[in-house]
Amino acid sequence: MDIITIGDGMITFDPSVKGPLRYVDGFKRKIGGAELNVMIGCARLGLKAGWISRLGKDEFGRHILNTVRGEGIDVSEVKLIENYPTSLNFKEVHASGDSKTFYYRHKSPTETFKAEELPVDYIKKAKILHVTGVFPAILEQNRQIILEALKIAKQNGVKVSFDPNIRLKLWSKEQARETLLSYLPYVDFLLTGREELEILFETSNEDEMIQALQNFDIKHVVVKDGALGASYLENNRLIQVEGFKVGKVVDTVGAGDGFDAAFLYGIIQDWSIEKSITLANAVGAMVVQVEGDNEGLPYLEDVEVFLGTREKIER
Repeated sequence: MDIITIGDGMITFDPSVKGPLRYVDGFKRKIGGAELNVMIGCARLGLKAGWISRLGKDEFGRHILNTVRGEGIDVSEVKLIENYPTSLNFKEVHASGDSKTFYYRHKSPTETFKAEELPVDYIKKAKILHVTGVFPAILEQNRQIILEALKIAKQNGVKVSFDPNIRLKLWSKEQARETLLSYLPYVDFLLTGREELEILFETSNEDEMIQALQNFDIKHVVVKDGALGASYLENNRLIQVEGFKVGKVVDTVGAGDGFDAAFLYGIIQDWSIEKSITLANAVGAMVVQVEGDNEGLPYLEDVEVFLGTREKIER
């Protein structure tokens, strides 16, 4: 595997019309999950990706498993669990493209997953282990699972990518801060947003954030900033890499996951940090123009056309 992850998978119900959910009477069934989205993005770009998870042994679980397998992702460490429903979420989408998420993920099939069940050999064989703050937010026991996975990776020379992806509908700022700060000593690539840094370090002052980050031996820190692009930390200052303008933002969900996937693709290709971020900015811009959590995640040739490095031939 080039890259693997540990995380929940959900059925996502996208509304048929925009506006408050109480007035929506039709939905489209799709799949989602932060970590899973990143693996789909990686697989479409051409990486060998793997997913460690638990799903309900029901029709929704089978649908997710079959779809993910069809994307070319290794699912040998995904198990279907009896008597646990596959998690659901319903999205509320506004005309601006902004959205809200309503979760229905208890009892979660990941409740049956224990730290001692982590596939050590599977983790050891990967180049990168990607984790986020979503999985540990779902259940308290998941926090230890991720910590143990990080230790296994560190002990075996596997690089660690981490997106805090703080979901305050799932846990408090205090819980998130305590848990996620304990992960940072194991992290090689921190892919975060500015608001998440504010939560982690309890400051909105950029210099204070940078100073706090110096306490951790993180190889690369990347701060995502939506349409403005992203910046990376070098010599105690953030260097901006401009984003791409889009004609219309349709759905912002999944843009950060697409960014992560593209950045990690660049890292695995041994690209420079700036070139990797440029690709990631492009993928993020492409994702927001398509409805759905992962439907807009592009194949590599599509990104090359977007960047103007490949000729577009339509017929």
